[in-house]
Amino acid sequence: MSASVVKRIAHLRAEIEKHNHQYYVLDDPLISDAEFDVMFRELQTLEVQYPDLATADSPTQRVGAAPLKSFAEVVHRTPMLSLNNAFNDEEVRAFDARVCETLGVTVVEYAVEPKFDGLAITLTYRDGMFAQGATRGDGSMGEDVTQNLRTVRTIPLRLEKPVPFIEIRGEVLMFKRDFAALNRQQSDRGDKMFANPRNAAAGSLRQLDSRITASRHLSFFAYGAGAVEDSSLVEWNGLPDTHGAQMEWLQKLGLPVPQERRVVRGVDGLLAYYHEISEQRSKLPYDIDGVVYKVNGIAQQKRLGYVSRAPRFAIAHKFPAEEAHTTVLDIEVQVGRTGVLTPVARLAPVFVGGVTVTNATLHNEEELRRKDIRIGDTVIVRRAGDVIPEVVRALVERRPADAREFVMPCICPSCGAHVTKLPDEAAWRCSGGLFCPAQRKQALLHFASRRALDIEGLGDKLVEQLVDQQLVHTPADIYKLDLAMLANLERMGEKSAHNLLGAIEHSKQTTLARFIYALGIRNVGETTAKELARHFGTLDNFIAADEARLQHVPDVGPVVAQCITAFFAEQHNCEVVAQLRASGVSWAEHEGLQVEVLPLSGKTFVLTGTLSINRDEAKERLEKLGAKVSGSVSKKTDYVVAGAEAGSKLSKAQELKVEVLDEQQFLQLLKENS
Repeated sequence: MSASVVKRIAHLRAEIEKHNHQYYVLDDPLISDAEFDVMFRELQTLEVQYPDLATADSPTQRVGAAPLKSFAEVVHRTPMLSLNNAFNDEEVRAFDARVCETLGVTVVEYAVEPKFDGLAITLTYRDGMFAQGATRGDGSMGEDVTQNLRTVRTIPLRLEKPVPFIEIRGEVLMFKRDFAALNRQQSDRGDKMFANPRNAAAGSLRQLDSRITASRHLSFFAYGAGAVEDSSLVEWNGLPDTHGAQMEWLQKLGLPVPQERRVVRGVDGLLAYYHEISEQRSKLPYDIDGVVYKVNGIAQQKRLGYVSRAPRFAIAHKFPAEEAHTTVLDIEVQVGRTGVLTPVARLAPVFVGGVTVTNATLHNEEELRRKDIRIGDTVIVRRAGDVIPEVVRALVERRPADAREFVMPCICPSCGAHVTKLPDEAAWRCSGGLFCPAQRKQALLHFASRRALDIEGLGDKLVEQLVDQQLVHTPADIYKLDLAMLANLERMGEKSAHNLLGAIEHSKQTTLARFIYALGIRNVGETTAKELARHFGTLDNFIAADEARLQHVPDVGPVVAQCITAFFAEQHNCEVVAQLRASGVSWAEHEGLQVEVLPLSGKTFVLTGTLSINRDEAKERLEKLGAKVSGSVSKKTDYVVAGAEAGSKLSKAQELKVEVLDEQQFLQLLKENS
């Protein structure tokens, strides 16, 4: 397995988690749906190809993002799962073929409906009365937005029939006319305009003051039933046995359901419906970004079941992203929290997908070169409901004579430090570390975030002031702030300053896992931080661990281990950690797990060809001796065990000059180390 694959998977996971947070929690998306879908599908493909790299904390195993702290948490009785996507007719045909094969039939009946571009919610009714409403959140737990949902006039407060208990799944959205009226009001008041109806609906539903929500004219459509208690269905002779009939049943209860829904037969019926709705899309009173296909029979749905994050009996067929032409006025560089320099295209304003856009990320220099985007080019911009679009390609035939190639700067535009690039990485990085203002701001925001040290009130604008006014340079400086320093900041009165100081003081009592996560070490996410804390028990043990010991921790491979050791090899990072501890940041420590140093600890083996012993047995014996068994050969492989008819892995080992053992040598090695 190549290091580039490991790095790519880690990069995709980090990017997807970041954009999940931006989209679902902050309502401030940075990339288009189309770009997100490409990343998500690439990660899914890589995890299928390299199952050893699949982890429980991968975004493919989860849906959406965590609930906002401002609302109470609600645990869903049944998970609110997402849907897999299809982007063309061939993928729809493949979906239908899988369904038919699993059910052992030649033709399947499907319920079809528009895919609303809104916010998924669940409504709970007890004895026919609306009792609670919640957002999807992370699929298992959402936000209690009951009071806000009570203001949505299309949600009935009492059902037409007094069902004892039922959960209704559906979508809150904003009609186009209501969105236009809202933005006119925002403009008249000089307030921020909303990017699109979806963001307006999501932001409106998450208002702490339900009176604001009531003024926003939200709408709701049901698309199915969640949990239903058996006693609720006595007078109904059970829940209808098809999805189409269930929708009719929900409508009889007084719930709004999409009028464009149908029941069709076979893949031809699916595609015909897709093209019909596609033609109606611009005329619909609300935004949709595709259509949804569901196997109609409930018994058949149960037979098909679920994968980890989505049902096998349903799929979303998404519309092509909307596109427009514009000009690249300039290409600038943004510096991220980890020092990555990202080229960003500054565009001549263009109206696409319902909003005016002026910039687009170009990801990295390699991607920019691959697409051959130059300053002055006319480019195709694709957008699918988000703020920052994707530059698809340059129209070379329109390239002006004075078009200029972009040159990556050799110094950081934020701090002037040198820019470096590792041979096996696509990203250029600033070497300025904690003294780089761009990295500093993002590092502080990460440190103070809810899942890290959880310093309530330390948000973007305040961090920007603290850094710009030279009050805070590292996370340790947060604990040196006092009332006089804070009270003079913009929009920071004495009461707010007292509250922030209280939150800072409260954050001193934390956990080792949160502290490790808060440090912002590359590739160390929340789950990995928990595993590291559980394994080592104390911060000193963790800091002292070498790469071999680190790789004893679940989900910590060579790349993560290298990132950790490189982080603590930097003296300024160790100094900041020492200052944080001296400031009173503390946690309960324990002895950690006692790890036996085994004979083959830190060694990586690859098995190929036919061996006389069972492959699983060989792997088990190696792992008992401390070795790791990988599925592919790379420069980090120590031994390749080659049995009869060894193929490409043996050739790769010879090419990389990795030591090759035949079966006799392998068995002797096991014997000597047992």
